[in-house]
Amino acid sequence: MSDDFIPLRPIPIKDRAAIVFLEYGQVDVIDNAFVLVDKTGVRVQIPVGGLACLMLEPGTRISHAAVVLAARVGCLLVWVGEGGVRLYAAGQPGGARADRLLYQAKAALDEVARLKVVRKMYSLRFGEEAPTRRSVDQLRGIEGARVREMYKHLARLHGVTWAGRRYDAATWSAADVANRCLSSATSCLYGLTEAAVLAAGYAPAIGFLHRGKPLSFVYDMADVFKFETVVPAAFAVAARYEKGKLDASLVERTVRIQCRDAFRRESFLEKIIPTIAEILAASGIDPPIEAPEGQAPALPEVISGNDGHRG
Repeated sequence: MSDDFIPLRPIPIKDRAAIVFLEYGQVDVIDNAFVLVDKTGVRVQIPVGGLACLMLEPGTRISHAAVVLAARVGCLLVWVGEGGVRLYAAGQPGGARADRLLYQAKAALDEVARLKVVRKMYSLRFGEEAPTRRSVDQLRGIEGARVREMYKHLARLHGVTWAGRRYDAATWSAADVANRCLSSATSCLYGLTEAAVLAAGYAPAIGFLHRGKPLSFVYDMADVFKFETVVPAAFAVAARYEKGKLDASLVERTVRIQCRDAFRRESFLEKIIPTIAEILAASGIDPPIEAPEGQAPALPEVISGNDGHRG
């Protein structure tokens, strides 16, 4: 077997650093190292195997070799806007497991099971059981009202002027600083959550509370953790700006740093994959087993690493 195809044993996602943002350079593999090369030729080595997610901002180009290496070690590549305030696209390395995709889809298609999953997400998010005899749409409305109140509470707590959550990607500059901070923060959360969803072998598009979007399940899972990680960080940065302690040009960068620290402080990567399993288990559906009549693959699979990454 060629050295190019030696099986790797990627680091489990729970043991990785969360995210790194790259801008203004060529991302490539040089001398077997994953590097960012700036316009003067200076190389900065990126420990891609120890990262869950790599955010590529405008001004970056990436080679085929770099994409291949990121895929092999299980680091999700995400293309974002300047300052990480928009999430445009994500490269999806292989590794999704058919058994988990079928399990997730079965729970999402069964309305009784789906309601159980939504109720579980509600209880994890708010620390109390969801109201009884409520449909998914009714729980969505109740949740939306509670979230609006939580935004108001955090704004008052941090002394931030707040007129509601308003965001339009087409007119980004029209939003106030608090909303831009929140959008930048949630972009970080979505990228990292998508990395975890893919790493565990599930489908980002098959959601329960959210439906019809490519990242519906990512939004579902991110909402569970949003108010214990990125939302307080975003309001804290907005408060510093309103008090004149932070220049406008540094807002998005500061939000990213605060989010990184919040992910580490809350042990986000250690929690999210077990939480996904806990939420789906609430459906009451047993994971599907391999069909006895199934045909073995023509090329045997190479087992590398363990659960929690795209090995």
